[in-house]
Amino acid sequence: MKRGHGDGGIDARGENTWRLRYRINGQRYTKTVQGTKSDARKALRKLLHSGDTGTHVEPDKITVTQWIERWIAVGAPGRSQKKAGRRTVERYSELMRCHVTPTLGSRRLQQIQAAEIDALYIALAAKLKPRTAHHVHVVLGACLATATRKGLLLANPMERVEQVPSPGESDHGVALDADALRKLIEGFRGSVLFPIVATAALTGARRNEILALRWIDFDAANKTLRIERAIEEIKAGRSFKAPKTERGTRTITIDDDLVALLTAEHEKHLRIMAGVSDVDTVNLSLIKLPEGALMFPSPAGELDLIRPRDPHAVTRGFVRRSRKLGFKGLRFHDLRGSHETALLDAGVPVHVVAERCGHDPAVLLRNYAKRTRKADTSAAAVIGSLSKGILG
Repeated sequence: MKRGHGDGGIDARGENTWRLRYRINGQRYTKTVQGTKSDARKALRKLLHSGDTGTHVEPDKITVTQWIERWIAVGAPGRSQKKAGRRTVERYSELMRCHVTPTLGSRRLQQIQAAEIDALYIALAAKLKPRTAHHVHVVLGACLATATRKGLLLANPMERVEQVPSPGESDHGVALDADALRKLIEGFRGSVLFPIVATAALTGARRNEILALRWIDFDAANKTLRIERAIEEIKAGRSFKAPKTERGTRTITIDDDLVALLTAEHEKHLRIMAGVSDVDTVNLSLIKLPEGALMFPSPAGELDLIRPRDPHAVTRGFVRRSRKLGFKGLRFHDLRGSHETALLDAGVPVHVVAERCGHDPAVLLRNYAKRTRKADTSAAAVIGSLSKGILG
């Protein structure tokens, strides 16, 4: 079907397949589209309009796989247009390589249709957990949004997807009440993990933040811990990274018992450096630890005070001992949730707890403000006191 000069033309190329021919600024273009003839007319009008408004996207033969690789190579930027962390980029690459490129990888990026993405999601739903499938959707969405922002796509097909995977119910773990948390900490006494578990339970810091703590981050006089980095594990090895957000960098006030525990650990490291036993009398103020000495370094082989501990080994050790103590199914991360919940149950303002733990207040309330039975009983008591003289 030919049209007037400048309007372009539409040629049938097969069943529900059409070739669009059009001219913008003197340059000739062709584009193949799927659908009815009416769909083809709409597509042609949209292309011609994009030429009038200066938003035309020139045809590009780049495939989905090639674009994903390019996007990953520049740090997988999202809506904030900032690079993701190295571990996050590795995870994004793995999700795309395993779940997207086998199905859509050979397709030209500019030819991807929303219906194809819907079909992909239906297939993934049959073999992946809901949260994993939803994560694939989020990452693919960020990838295609970047292509749209870069001018490779006139419109993002994700905007017309109808089979968006549901993330399902998030598992926020369990929150131990004060008595259970005390029992758990005491149960680790005598274990090499005792100071790590105590620090996690009494500060609400994340596992990888705790394992990145240096002695220079500990101020015994002012009773504070400074959180300004975390362990990052990537394929190249184990290193340190800055927190993801400004909230992550923070100073935590700690109690006298934790100060005493950490001070004892510090003295233990000084005696190791001096080569003296616990009973030897020596002026430890003359001993200097290596620059960047860690509070909880790797115990593997000869103690190296600057070698980070394996986070996964810490988790495995924690789970094994917790199970023996009667806390089956407890995760190390539940110490953080228990800490936050205990503070909230005690009436500490949400913004104070959020600042202490490096959280967004809204995220804190959504993920961690879990009611324990004790907290619910307290709430009922408060309501009961208010209702006296009103009811009955």
